[in-house]
Amino acid sequence: MSNKTIQIKQDHAHEHEGERACMSRRSFLLAGASLVSLAAVGAVPATAFAAPVHVLKKEYTKVKIGTVSGLQKGKPIEFAYPYPDVQNILVKLGTEAGGGVGPAHDIVAFNQQCTHMGGPMQGTYKDAYQALGPCPLHLTTFDLTRHGMVISGHATEALPQIVLEVQGNDIYAVGVMGLIYGYAANTAKRG
Repeated sequence: MSNKTIQIKQDHAHEHEGERACMSRRSFLLAGASLVSLAAVGAVPATAFAAPVHVLKKEYTKVKIGTVSGLQKGKPIEFAYPYPDVQNILVKLGTEAGGGVGPAHDIVAFNQQCTHMGGPMQGTYKDAYQALGPCPLHLTTFDLTRHGMVISGHATEALPQIVLEVQGNDIYAVGVMGLIYGYAANTAKRG
């Protein structure tokens, strides 16, 4: 056997355009795997990876949209809010939901326009899955138990959720979480 030393070139950052260093894909993947491993054994707190989430929320005039006693599980009621041309549904899911109100926290309301391209989703509520959709344009479906997040399809944003308040038997819409398709920050008309 020869006593030669073989040098193995390590995968280090390489230079691009002057002083800026750039990681290779391999270095990036290995670094990410290392951080995940450290978090798994508790060396790095999991909150070190979490970034604060800021939800676009706008308060509007309080409007009565229904009653707790008037809702039947799985039977949505349509209403316009915060503008006359913005159609939403109010539904009692029968299962606790994110943002849900009422005694069982199962009453929610959502906008009925797909967040991908504004496709109309009136009449697409599926009680068996507690989902809205599919959108007739690109088949996006939304989970109403989890703040309207996307289940499948082209959309990348959750459905705008109508913020609700219950006073006695009355249900009020008081605001919107998320951007309604076709509106700038839910404060300006389409233009």
